[in-house]
Amino acid sequence: MTAHLATFHERFDLLVTPTMPTSPFEAGHNVPPGGKYKDWRDWTPFSSPFNLTQQPAASLPCGLDDQGLPVGLHLVAGKYQDMKVMHAARVLE
Repeated sequence: MTAHLATFHERFDLLVTPTMPTSPFEAGHNVPPGGKYKDWRDWTPFSSPFNLTQQPAASLPCGLDDQGLPVGLHLVAGKYQDMKVMHAARVLE
């Protein structure tokens, strides 16, 4: 995964994804209620990989869902490219 993402970042400065694939859910649950997700890894596909590959990332609020709950935008740069993430986050802020 680290090698694939390093190759990706040779062509692209940033990877932009949603922060989460689901809306916020009530505290006290490891997974969103409703049975679609079985494990925390099922609902964190846009954040957990970058912890493993040691890539800098930032999550910014970018709007609200249809229930008025916050939606996040996730910015990821190549390894050791922290300033790219920080600059993009500042511009979008």
